[in-house]
Amino acid sequence: MQLYNTLSAEERAELIDQAGKQRLTLSFYAYAKIQDPQQFRDELFLAWNTLDALGRTYVAKEGINAQMSVPAENFEAFRETLEKYDFMQDIRLNVAVEHDDHSFLKLTVKVRDKIVADGLNDETFDVTNIGVHLKAAEFNQILDDPNTIVVDFRNHYESEIGHFRGAITPDVETFRESLPIINDQLKDFKEDKNLVMYCTGGIRCEKASAYFKHQGFKNVFQLEGGIINYAKQIKEENLESKFIGKNFVFDHRLGERITDDIVSQCHQCGKPCDNHTNCENEGCHLLFIQCDECKSAMENCCSVECQEIIHMSLVDQVKLRRGIKNGNMIFRKGKSDKLKFKHSGELSDVALAKAVEPKDIRQKIKIKKVLIGKAEHYYAKSQVAQFLIENQELKIGDRVIISGPTTGNEEITISGMFVNGSQTSVANIGDKVTFNTSFRVRLSDKLYKILD
Repeated sequence: MQLYNTLSAEERAELIDQAGKQRLTLSFYAYAKIQDPQQFRDELFLAWNTLDALGRTYVAKEGINAQMSVPAENFEAFRETLEKYDFMQDIRLNVAVEHDDHSFLKLTVKVRDKIVADGLNDETFDVTNIGVHLKAAEFNQILDDPNTIVVDFRNHYESEIGHFRGAITPDVETFRESLPIINDQLKDFKEDKNLVMYCTGGIRCEKASAYFKHQGFKNVFQLEGGIINYAKQIKEENLESKFIGKNFVFDHRLGERITDDIVSQCHQCGKPCDNHTNCENEGCHLLFIQCDECKSAMENCCSVECQEIIHMSLVDQVKLRRGIKNGNMIFRKGKSDKLKFKHSGELSDVALAKAVEPKDIRQKIKIKKVLIGKAEHYYAKSQVAQFLIENQELKIGDRVIISGPTTGNEEITISGMFVNGSQTSVANIGDKVTFNTSFRVRLSDKLYKILD
């Protein structure tokens, strides 16, 4: 019985490309009392694995929280796997505004203590006693009420690239930090104000609305389905968007555009930008905003120090990380004194620039290609990559794609190469090939030849 992944992310990406079928990115959650989370988890994994569903899901005694990628043709079958459970009958599935076949590359279903960490240990707190759900039109209407206070219950790195105009945006790293901050800030408005809240897909506000009702707030409301559902409704109903910018999402896209307004800056140069990246140095992995120019100049790094580290050998990089515990001290979310243009808590409702309209990724042209080799080494100082040829020959003039989770898809034309140490024009199966690249190649990268 297979209850865990058996394929790597690279192998899964290749299978998705070969299938050539549209996939939908979606999310959902449900609060409920689950007696045996481990059994529930195993049942879900078995059912979803047969449908080629991928994604990240947490289950706990208090419910389920999931972000998924599902083949479009299996969408209804996927829904049926949920609705066999009473508490997920007619469950709302938040389908993303933008889709990416590679939004998730493995299926992970984990058992947690809670589906949303809140730091609360109050047995009298009833998470099901929630605030009033508002659809997009109702949400727009209540935002215009001068008696309304609207709160963003996401983290600083999420609200920085997009938020509702006039919202309180706590400068926090985690959801649990925001609850006492907002409770203290609004303690004098429990009786006479509309407390309106929102988050990405609704799960954090579901719990937050119950918490603030528990704290004595009388008029508590929440955006049904979060920003994801709001974006869908304003498009379908031709409503004004009171949300400005991008919605941060927790898959490899890191954001989907709601309006063409850019409200944030590159953290390194200050240029209007709302694209997140993770620092290339695995010992840092800082999440921050970086424009294309800085990305190229800094090689995806957040600082000169990290840039120097990525040019060390992998052995030396591992030595630097040895003995350091993984956690928030390493995997930080946008807080570093190296970032000159990071202004947490100072968010603007005014656009700094307009984004170029993105192309519909579902209409991208599928390039015919064949996997011919894998990366074995990268010589950083000379910018030379080495590959082992495992399938078909490679010759001068061939167009190739070097592909990997971090590298992306880089296309080049082979203008010169060394085969087993000698300069030549053709490489055969079993040969070791080296050639120059203008970008960093990683050991997880694959070499594809483009077919005419």
